[in-house]
Amino acid sequence: MEYSQRELREIISQFVVYGDYLVAVPFGNGNVNDTYQLTYDQGGVRLHYTLQRINHQVFKDPVKVMDNVNRVTEHILSKIRAAHVETKKRTLRLLHTPDGGTLVSDHRGNYWRAYIFVERARAYEVLETPEQAFRVAEAFGEFQQNLVDLPGKRLYETIPDFHNTPKRFADFEAAVKEDRCGRVNEAKPEIDFLMARKKETDALIKLNKSGDIPERITHNDTKANNILIDDLSGEGICVIDLDTVMPGLSLYDFGDMVRSGTNPAEEDEVNLSKVGMRFDMYEALYRGFLKTAGGFMTATEKEMLPFAGKLITMEIGCRFLTDYLNGDTYFKVRRPGHNLDRARNQFKLVESIEEQFEAMRALLKR
Repeated sequence: MEYSQRELREIISQFVVYGDYLVAVPFGNGNVNDTYQLTYDQGGVRLHYTLQRINHQVFKDPVKVMDNVNRVTEHILSKIRAAHVETKKRTLRLLHTPDGGTLVSDHRGNYWRAYIFVERARAYEVLETPEQAFRVAEAFGEFQQNLVDLPGKRLYETIPDFHNTPKRFADFEAAVKEDRCGRVNEAKPEIDFLMARKKETDALIKLNKSGDIPERITHNDTKANNILIDDLSGEGICVIDLDTVMPGLSLYDFGDMVRSGTNPAEEDEVNLSKVGMRFDMYEALYRGFLKTAGGFMTATEKEMLPFAGKLITMEIGCRFLTDYLNGDTYFKVRRPGHNLDRARNQFKLVESIEEQFEAMRALLKR
């Protein structure tokens, strides 16, 4: 969805921003929301802000999304200030409207929010070293740890059943049965791959219902590129992309780190020989996450860490495949068959995880 400079300037003007607007440029490569980096001049100093359109086809209630984001970022900011570590750790800082709001709408009926841009840090699409993996996992574990004592009511579920794997599988089966776009035959090997693993989809849901795995406040989209790494120190300093922060399971966050952080290839790589789980990266994620999250996790949560990576990778592959069968209505696509390529990529990673599962369990015992 394209916006002109004039339109973007009108949107950001609804927030309290001091200085002179210079330019807005597209930023990042997110699959859901549209993001721009804005440059302002304040007394001869160039400052940057992030302006983002919330995809309300995906996030049906942007007001609830922003209520969650505001509560979480303010709580983390209070902890950063109390610990006097402003120069090392950061959190997203929302811009507000004159009446204190965090959300504005435009003439097209779309919803927007704005942040102070986090300078001198960047996100990595693919983690390059075990040290980076450790830092990312440490930061996501600390994010969960910071929210263990979030006061007030339960957070809103911005996407109900987001990591409900049995529900995702049911949606997949419905897409296969309907075959609305006539794509089932082309995806038959991928469909068979998922069907063979159906019995594993409810493992974590059962443990949650039995009380062995408690509900937490989780990020639910812990890709490596949702942590900003400080350019100088190499630390993971800021968790971003908070639309899916809501009640969930700690294992979902760890599982998605394994999915996104151990694979040397990007998630739409078509050369599947490049796809696989690097065990040294898994070990770094494991140690980094337990360093910060291990203090509040139960014994069962820790025991299920090796399985979590497989389940979430399978779930995300299931979502890509379902979207492909339904006509590419959720994830942005940039070429024909893009979602099918993504699904194949994830299923190859599942196979790699399965091949190394005993080594993962041995690490847990050590």
